[in-house]
Parts: sequence; C-alpha cells; structure tokens
Amino acid sequence: MSTQYEIHERMLSFVVRGLKVIRYIPKSIEGKIITDQYVRALTSVGANDNEADGVSSKRDFIHVYTIVRKELKETRYWLRIVAELYPSLTLRLQDLLKENDELIKIVSSIIVSASK
Repeated sequence: MSTQYEIHERMLSFVVRGLKVIRYIPKSIEGKIITDQYVRALTSVGANDNEADGVSSKRDFIHVYTIVRKELKETRYWLRIVAELYPSLTLRLQDLLKENDELIKIVSSIIVSASK
C-alpha cells in the first residue's frame, strides 16, 4: 500500500471517528455552536486532503496541504474545548486528540518534503 493511499485512508478514518463524537455533545446553545464549528473544520480536513490529489502543480499541492494542517489545528482546538466543557467525554476524545496531533506532524512533514 502506498504512503499516499495510507494518508488518505487515515484522514478519512479520522474524520469519520471525529464525526461520531458529535452524538455525545449536548444540544445546548454552546454545544450547537461548538458542534457546528468543529464539524466545519473536521470535514474540511478530509475534503482538502482529497483535493490535494487533483492539483496541477507542486505549489498548489503545498497550498492545499497547508490548509489541511490549518484545519487540523482548528479541529484540535474544538476538540480541546469539548473536552474542557464536557469532562465526561475526555476519555472518548483522547485517541482522537492523539491522532489529530500525529496527523499535524505528518502533514507538516509532507509540506516540508514537497517544498524541497
């Protein structure tokens, strides 16, 4: 299996696992706002990761993966907010936060490699 395929599958898995978390976020006013922002950032990760396959230049590739990294960082922010506001979800979020951090490192490495 190629590394390129693996990162796409890993991103897809991360997004799907992340979307499953919203089932547990209370439907309060703040919960709805957080969920909306979280879902937008999270789904943007996967969409931009897939978009990177269709770019026409190295410059575009780097640009799109920079957006992926930005959205991963925003997703991490919202996950941390959820963990702080709803401590009962902390255990459920630990693996997701760990994967988020690993994906940020991988994407950063991809950007550095592509920039050379």
